[in-house]
Amino acid sequence: MSDHIFNVLFMCTGNSARSIIAEAILNRVGAGRFKAFSAGSHPKGEIHPYAAQLLKSLNHDVSSARSKDWNEFAAPGAPQLDFAFTLCDDAANEACPVWPGQPMTAHWGLPDPASVEGTEAEKHLAFADTYRMLNNRISIFISLPMKSLDKLALQKRLDEIGRELPKAG
Repeated sequence: MSDHIFNVLFMCTGNSARSIIAEAILNRVGAGRFKAFSAGSHPKGEIHPYAAQLLKSLNHDVSSARSKDWNEFAAPGAPQLDFAFTLCDDAANEACPVWPGQPMTAHWGLPDPASVEGTEAEKHLAFADTYRMLNNRISIFISLPMKSLDKLALQKRLDEIGRELPKAG
């Protein structure tokens, strides 16, 4: 079990910003222990330019990142998921596909940085805030003692992570 790499799916409706950012963060900080993926219920088909710019500026490799439908992860041959997190309220309220492996799920709702209106600086700040909040939550997540927590205790902690950090503002 010590060699097990946990597969994690981050989901938003459009799969263009929050879920892409979360995927990039976890693939960096959880390398060797976690493999992150992202998807959306109604993917936009492209990564939001501010998300791509932010990730590149922080030296994340986004060369293979793409906006994709979450049904890809319910199809035969898809990675067996250990965890599936919704990052937007819309996706959390939709009927998700049945995931192979029956992953543990939690809702880590965050404001959509792509919906922020205002100056360029305000828009960039919204993406930076999203990155900061996701980085904090993912750091807590990867520090959980996965092997020593029973399933119920782990589910409780996953739910708490989504509630305990303040929203952007």
